[in-house]
Amino acid sequence: MIRKYPIGLQSFRNIREGGYVYIDKTKVIHRLVETGVYYFLARPRRFGKSLLINTIKELFEGSKELFEGLWIQDKWDWTTTNPVIHFSFANIGVRTQGLEAAINIGLEENMKRLGLSLSSNSYDQRFKELITKAAARGKVVILIDEHDKPIIDFLDDPDMMETIRSILKSFYSILKGSDAFIKFLLITGVSQFSPASIFSDLNNLDNITLSSHYGGLVGISQTELEENFAPEIAELQKSRPDIINQIKDWYNGYTWNMKEWVYNPFALLNFMADSKFRNYWFATGTPTFLMKALSRKKICDVENIQMGELGLSTFEPSSPDSSSLLFQTGYLTIKDISPSGQVFTLGFPNREVKNSFLDGLLSAYRQTYPAGSTPLLEAVQNALSNGDIPGVVSRLNALISSIPYDYWNADTESIFTIITFLTFRFVVDGVYPEQHSSKGRCDLLVLTDKYIYAIELKLDGTAAEALSQIKQKGYLEPYLSDTRKKLAVAVSFSSKQRAVSEYLVEEL
Repeated sequence: MIRKYPIGLQSFRNIREGGYVYIDKTKVIHRLVETGVYYFLARPRRFGKSLLINTIKELFEGSKELFEGLWIQDKWDWTTTNPVIHFSFANIGVRTQGLEAAINIGLEENMKRLGLSLSSNSYDQRFKELITKAAARGKVVILIDEHDKPIIDFLDDPDMMETIRSILKSFYSILKGSDAFIKFLLITGVSQFSPASIFSDLNNLDNITLSSHYGGLVGISQTELEENFAPEIAELQKSRPDIINQIKDWYNGYTWNMKEWVYNPFALLNFMADSKFRNYWFATGTPTFLMKALSRKKICDVENIQMGELGLSTFEPSSPDSSSLLFQTGYLTIKDISPSGQVFTLGFPNREVKNSFLDGLLSAYRQTYPAGSTPLLEAVQNALSNGDIPGVVSRLNALISSIPYDYWNADTESIFTIITFLTFRFVVDGVYPEQHSSKGRCDLLVLTDKYIYAIELKLDGTAAEALSQIKQKGYLEPYLSDTRKKLAVAVSFSSKQRAVSEYLVEEL
């Protein structure tokens, strides 16, 4: 039997009527609706937020036939319906029409769907009128998707961004005085702007982004994977017995509460469709501004970043913090929460994100983004696995050679160190920069299945000097009992030649 996967589909009706695979989220949706009214949820792009919104819309509109066979089928009062006001800022023409005109377009669409007419002129008063008139038929459900799209689109234009923020603040302010008319409200997006930015009047908005109850509201859990894709897994196991662990390594790992871990559904559904491990999610639109911003700040190591909950949960567009931006856009996830619950440690969620991110960032430093560096990186990986230091140096020089002359002049030493670190970090999991020992600090410690490398980098120095430092400081002494081969690698980089000028290797 050929199975249909809802790749890119955001319509609950189309998925159910079209016979596509659907992961039943109605139990957790029921809890959401029954236990509160005003909600905010932030999740990365292509994580199922729009489908969640659309499912809730069909639920409140009483589309009973679409929910047959799902958990909620006999738990919902189908005799009562509610008018639904639905906005998606992703598809109402903000860039082409301007935000005010786009909001008015969204209001017109809702007005026509609900069979209402509006007489007010300003967008905020028209929104108020729409809520009031719709509520004459029952309390209103308001669903706002991609709330941050208008601001994110103009992060590189501060003046326009401030104008948009002011408009959105006026738009959302209408909700504060509408409690008597609202049955349920859900706002979703990628970023969590500080309350003062656009939600200052919504002090009753429950931010469930880090909630212990809703970590699996979107995304696909391990249990959901194994239950809903059992036929595919059984077929794949015939040739790849360890396929479940491989899929988990590639696409699982996202958590917002350290209680529930989920797959990115877009990546997982694409894998089920063609059974090949690829960077599906990352390839759909990593923002160029993000990679360029990180390279401007000389940021290369984003693992094990620690943040407080406030920093993790807010994003200030006028002065974006790289760590919170990386978390909210899905390139980092929570890896640990301190016993006090106040400190969050971040890291890559899975192999897809780690490899794609490091490749993209390395290419940004090389000034070749979005073109990747994968062929050269795979060659470095093979060389490291086989103890082939000449091969490593050759590929490292190839990676470096494309960097524009002016970029080198800005900060030669840090650029060389960053390129080297990102290269090794991509190809090997066991890479530790500035690793401390009892006598000093090793520039890079690299651990593979067969080798342990202590690597010392010198700018306009000598390889002999670097090799002597590795031996005198005893960088490899903590690993003397390890059965792997231990290699001291001394690399001297010439700022004039912009290449590795010499290197020495010695087994210790």
